[in-house]
Amino acid sequence: MIDKTAIKRLLRWYDAHAAMLPWRADRDPYHVWLSEIMLQQTQVETVIPYYIRFLEAYPTIGDLATSPLENVLKLWEGLGYYSRARNLHACAQVIVAQYGG
Repeated sequence: MIDKTAIKRLLRWYDAHAAMLPWRADRDPYHVWLSEIMLQQTQVETVIPYYIRFLEAYPTIGDLATSPLENVLKLWEGLGYYSRARNLHACAQVIVAQYGG
């Protein structure tokens, strides 16, 4: 059974205390996906500047898909777990090629 009162209290708390994070201001699926990939095994404070720089360089999934992998890896440098960047790039290429972005 769901306690609706507890849910309302939790949502009120969130409204009052939620940290303002760049990916919360935007519901673009690409931006949300990017943040989820970057946040794997990485602290929020570390991700924020990388997230901002990444979206400046690749504002759309199409921009990411057409970029050479070497450029993506260079921008990812210092974030670690480079397989995330390689897989992100490969997935972006599939999404654009097979689903039109």
